[in-house]
Amino acid sequence: MNDISTHETGGATESLPKTKLALALGGGAARGWSHIGVLRALDEADVGISMVAGTSIGALVGGCYLAGKLDELEEFARSLTMRRIVGLLDLAIGGSGLFGGMRLSKRMREHLSDIEIEDLDRPFTAVATEIATGHEIWIHSGSLTTAIHASYALPGIFEPVRCNGRTLVDGALVNPVPVSVCRAQEQPLVVAVNLHYDMYGRSAVVKHTASASTGGETDEQSRRDKRKAARMGMANVMVQSYNIIQDRISRGRLAGDPPDLLLMPRLSDIGLSEFHRASEAIDRGYEETVSKLTDIKRLQEVLR
Repeated sequence: MNDISTHETGGATESLPKTKLALALGGGAARGWSHIGVLRALDEADVGISMVAGTSIGALVGGCYLAGKLDELEEFARSLTMRRIVGLLDLAIGGSGLFGGMRLSKRMREHLSDIEIEDLDRPFTAVATEIATGHEIWIHSGSLTTAIHASYALPGIFEPVRCNGRTLVDGALVNPVPVSVCRAQEQPLVVAVNLHYDMYGRSAVVKHTASASTGGETDEQSRRDKRKAARMGMANVMVQSYNIIQDRISRGRLAGDPPDLLLMPRLSDIGLSEFHRASEAIDRGYEETVSKLTDIKRLQEVLR
């Protein structure tokens, strides 16, 4: 649970435990590659991690990290291009999601093999949602790849995952930043990564007038708006909608059960489906963590 640090007391060196941190990695589609940078910075600074809880892409990155596969995941993420991303998606006509996700799952299994969560050297929990009941599901044992797949199965985009009689989808629908999972494990120091902090202002409410088009500039604006909406495409509209929901849920849950420290990489200019911009996201996660290392180390000393 704890590392050992020392300090001088009257000329003598006294050994003191240095609290490890529990890490809650939030969901956020392509912006989640920044979690790789967060973990790199923590490892470089020799900050001990006692457990990882992950939602959606946070579960993917956290699971690969604990399985010792972060290098492979980072290499894969940085190699992504738009062409490669399309090749990994298998269109599922008539299914319960636009994409079956089997090619992604196959790629994941190539690296994670048959690793069980119990085989990891530290506790890991992936958060998913049971679609039939809305229950929040904490997957803390069993197949690592199944847990990760269930946690990122965004409704309408990827097909749900059947697991022990339950139909599971993306955990970000109920717990986008899983601080509560770490608290339930009685962790004294919880650091969370919120990928939505700078995306939607501060939940602004805007009063608006619904008026009919009267011609001229208003008609042209209407045409531009329609073209813009058409360019977004159905998948992007769905992902954007889910992430707005996640942002609102995150605000409420973090207000009620805040972490000891919240890392908030600046990611608003990276599109939710822009997985090919992994290098930028990773670098920003790294920079945000490095900037907070002094605070993290102080908390490690205080929260013994």
